[in-house]
Amino acid sequence: MDTIASLFSFITTPVSWVIVQFHKVYGAIFGPDTGWAWGLSIVSLVVLIRICLIPLFVKQIKSTRNMQALQPKMKAIQERYKSDKQRQSEEMMKLYKETGTNPLSSCLPILAQSPFFFALYHVLSSIASGKTIGVIDDQLLASARQAHIFGAPLASKFTDSAAEVAALDASLTSVRIVTAIMIILMSASQFFTQRQLMMKNVDLSVKTPYMQQQKMLMYIFPVIFAVMGINFPVGVLVYWLTTNVWTMGQQMYVINQNPTPGSKAQDSYLQRLLKSITQHGEVRGRRRKTIVKVIVAKGSDRNENERRFFAGLTKAGFAAQADGTVIKGDMIVADAEGAAAKRQQPKRQTKAQRQAAAAQHTTAKDSEDASESAAEEAPVTSLEKKPQGSTKAGAKEEPKGEAQGDKPARPRANSGGARQQGKSGQRKGQQRPKHPSSKK
Repeated sequence: MDTIASLFSFITTPVSWVIVQFHKVYGAIFGPDTGWAWGLSIVSLVVLIRICLIPLFVKQIKSTRNMQALQPKMKAIQERYKSDKQRQSEEMMKLYKETGTNPLSSCLPILAQSPFFFALYHVLSSIASGKTIGVIDDQLLASARQAHIFGAPLASKFTDSAAEVAALDASLTSVRIVTAIMIILMSASQFFTQRQLMMKNVDLSVKTPYMQQQKMLMYIFPVIFAVMGINFPVGVLVYWLTTNVWTMGQQMYVINQNPTPGSKAQDSYLQRLLKSITQHGEVRGRRRKTIVKVIVAKGSDRNENERRFFAGLTKAGFAAQADGTVIKGDMIVADAEGAAAKRQQPKRQTKAQRQAAAAQHTTAKDSEDASESAAEEAPVTSLEKKPQGSTKAGAKEEPKGEAQGDKPARPRANSGGARQQGKSGQRKGQQRPKHPSSKK
């Protein structure tokens, strides 16, 4: 381990300088030789390093999003080459290369802070062995060797002997208890950080090599840190425990505020968003509006969580708009009525249809005029046919005309009756006239 740490000796001077600067600040508050001064200096070093690594963390998040966007294509490759695992892996690697996605990008923050970790380990090991390093001179070295964290010297390890611990003015029992607790906390925080990522922020509906990799890391990393932790000085354990806690909190914030589509975290986020919209009647916040806008733009490509969110909006009387806002139920009804009225309007006809309708209307009108003309000419025809009947029938019809003289009959009715009488006279001969009191 000393050989590996010596490879990063070029960074030990900057790391020791940062620790000394923080120690001056905290030493003025808690005392220069206390464990709080040196312990908080290490914690502050972690915070400073993690702030500098935020760009890498953002890149890690983007790479994770790209991996999630490739899930449907990965699933298609799995289905296509189900029986050929080698070809499946080759197609996966080809897909990563075409899209510029790196499955190992999730390890970037760990790899980036490794030089600082080994440099700090080298600094603390030198303190334990009583050697000056970087900007830590003899006076600071003596102060660091006297610093204790909960009874354990800053440079002591779990594997130290009783003599080595006594040289640092501490007991072996207190050192092992403190280091054991810190190793357990360090491994547990590493496990829960990875588990939080796997169980809440991954689309579990698609099985990919990326998921298998993350699941493997979830169990391997805690074991590795537990085994290596027994050889870490207390100061390094403080550094690594602080790093894990920072990572867990940072990841929890990202999962709650910007979850992966299709994950349990997205379902929880959308349910919270639905509750907020129901209470306030609007989408509050620019980031939330952006998320609603993206979901609306997906259309039929929405996942199950997003469809459930839209069903909840509809049930609550809201409808999401393309700009990320929502409208209430009364506005939805008004829009629906307007759309229904618009649908009821007759369709606009083409020029050919209008000409055909006009021609049909002209033909129907000509037919009507011809019928009326025929009806008006019918009485003249009936009068011409009367003399062809028998003389007795014509003589008997005179009183009928006299009896009905006070009430002149309509031409059409008489013409109809005359036609019937004329036809009857021609076919059957003489017909008996009707009684004058008859209405017909």
